[in-house]
Amino acid sequence: MNYRRVGRTGLKISEISLGAWLTFGRDIDVAKTDAIISTALDHGVNFIDMADIYTKGEAERVVGEVIKDRNRSHLVLSSKVFWPMSDDVNDRGLSRKHIHESIDQTLRRIGTDYLDLYFCHRFDPETEVDEVVRAMDDLVRAGKILYWGTSVWSEAQIERAVGEADRFTAYRPVVEQPRYHMLDRHIETELLPICRRYGIGLTVWSPLAQGILTGKYNDGPPAESYRKDTDWLTQDLTEDNLDKVRRLTRLAIELGVTMSQLALAWVLRLPEISCAITGATRPDQVIDNVKASEIELSADLQEQIEDILTDDGRVKVNIT
Repeated sequence: MNYRRVGRTGLKISEISLGAWLTFGRDIDVAKTDAIISTALDHGVNFIDMADIYTKGEAERVVGEVIKDRNRSHLVLSSKVFWPMSDDVNDRGLSRKHIHESIDQTLRRIGTDYLDLYFCHRFDPETEVDEVVRAMDDLVRAGKILYWGTSVWSEAQIERAVGEADRFTAYRPVVEQPRYHMLDRHIETELLPICRRYGIGLTVWSPLAQGILTGKYNDGPPAESYRKDTDWLTQDLTEDNLDKVRRLTRLAIELGVTMSQLALAWVLRLPEISCAITGATRPDQVIDNVKASEIELSADLQEQIEDILTDDGRVKVNIT
């Protein structure tokens, strides 16, 4: 496993990391979660990404149960705050009240004294950015989090947060967590340059497009009942995209790697990306994914991939 710095910080995380979205505390039980996380840690993964909204706290609790006997200093743990956790009017958003109360609940569920990374899960139009920045700065100074960042924020929103942090001599956001994969490249045009300018690392989610880039749908789309709770899969599952994945799968076979490994290695071709956050429902999926950290794509190979992903020289992107 290779490790990368999170932006300009000294914190290093595994290139292939493990996420709790759509799996832990929901589709798989504690024993299976234990097997998946143990396999990941044994293969060099050190970063586990969570959020309070994932199964309304259950993902955090299950991960905490699994890692309770592990050396905490060897782990990099993250969670997020923003989405409503109850019907209470203040149990949502990025107000100082919700941020301070949410971190305490998250720490209790995981069973740890601090988080390495804490993300603002979305931008909150109802809370001034200076309030968000100063609340996050409070948590760093209190030792409850080491670094903070954003998730699915725009370039302008991130730039404003950096400006407010500098105005108050507060800790800046050091990481952004956007969606990014071969079929959705919207971050390359504006977000990537902003993050590069401010030394902000990128921990990207859905690098396999919810399974599309594993090749599992090459023979056709899944039943309509599959993951009705999210529209990401439906959005990307077009015949045009499937045709690209079929061509990429043939290329992967020629290279002697799996489609998943090729897709993850492609994401990691960018130095600004700190890691690709992967999900897993079985230990063998973890083993397959971590091997992507060993793959380096030559310039010629990247050009072949680009030819498949583009038409008339222009990238087709889905703005999300």
